[in-house]
Amino acid sequence: MADIPERVKRCWIGDDLRSSFEASIEQRVNRYIEVSPQEIIANHHFAVASAECISLYTDGYFLSTVMVTQAVTEAIRRFVVERNEIKPDEGMDGPQIAEVLVKKGIISKDCADAFNRIWESFRNDVHHMHPKVATIDFPGLAKRNIHDLTAIEREIFAGSWSNNGRFIPTNPKYWDAREDGKIGVFLRFEP
Repeated sequence: MADIPERVKRCWIGDDLRSSFEASIEQRVNRYIEVSPQEIIANHHFAVASAECISLYTDGYFLSTVMVTQAVTEAIRRFVVERNEIKPDEGMDGPQIAEVLVKKGIISKDCADAFNRIWESFRNDVHHMHPKVATIDFPGLAKRNIHDLTAIEREIFAGSWSNNGRFIPTNPKYWDAREDGKIGVFLRFEP
């Protein structure tokens, strides 16, 4: 195959990729519609990774969806803790932190449950690639995690629209306002 001209290889690879994409388009559309992501979130360090979760799930990369939803969820939880100036006790893990946030009225029980389900979604097994990963139902787990991440983002980054078309965050402390009063947003209106 080394003697095949690069131009011919490019055509073959392009045809294979196009064929593969066209064969899976209906499944991809169904998965994207099923996610129904929060269309606007604050433009923070985890926003791009959060958008990638949606793309990974849509494209059928379920193990990667699980990994990235775990990382993004941890980043959002840490962000919420910092913005609310909570000082977790030494050794406190995800479920304990979520419980503190609920007790302080910072997040709802449903949001905490979503955080905890992702935290408990074989986090250490996946992160460290333990042998157990061979037995995990990644399509089902990815679906649950992406829905939980969407629920978290809907609560943390909720907002409404004013009569003049301005987005008004429900929780302004999670959005960085500039001196002119405008906020940085990360838009996800299309796949």
